[in-house]
Amino acid sequence: MLRWALIFLVVAIIAAVFGFGGIAAGAAEIAKIIFYIFIVLLVLSLILNAVKR
Repeated sequence: MLRWALIFLVVAIIAAVFGFGGIAAGAAEIAKIIFYIFIVLLVLSLILNAVKR
């Protein structure tokens, strides 16, 4: 999932360089959402792993 966030971040940067503001903003927003989902899943995984021990 982190891979997808990085891919959308790169797409946003490339789109911003070429002047596609709407595409860049959309890709950046998607990258942020996917990154936050990744962080939440990471924290949940760490908590569940600690509880199992």
